Amino acid sequence: MKWVTRERPKTDRIACPWLIRRFIDPHSEISYVPADQVLAIAETEAARSFDAPNAEFTHRGNRCTFEVLIDEFQLGGDSALVRLARVVHAADITADLDSDPLGRGLLAIGEGGLAVEADDQRLLERGSFVYDALYAWCKAHANPNPDPNPG
Repeated sequence: MKWVTRERPKTDRIACPWLIRRFIDPHSEISYVPADQVLAIAETEAARSFDAPNAEFTHRGNRCTFEVLIDEFQLGGDSALVRLARVVHAADITADLDSDPLGRGLLAIGEGGLAVEADDQRLLERGSFVYDALYAWCKAHANPNPDPNPG
């Protein structure tokens, strides 16, 4: 399956392809295109659009695209993915930047990635390691039943 989104990925547009390839469609082809061409290219190439205005999968309410994909593909049973989604949400939703202690760090990596890598496909390749590492960390630290009243 082909997937298409806006060019110059930073947070959600690196996290989503990582999620798609790891849990939804391992043979997916990800295309980064100018924002005003996402829907037309998706239609022409029979691709699924994401993280763009009016895309098939995009922000819904206060949920970033990564969270929407987790819901749509019923991946919420993976506590490490749920934990990772909180980090991605914090980094991607400006108003919620401080909602997770790792949010600022992930945002810094995303913004720095744009500064050091001009090729979007290479940026995805390099950024995927970051999400592999974060997911591994989340697996080691995810608590499926956190105590709402610790201490």
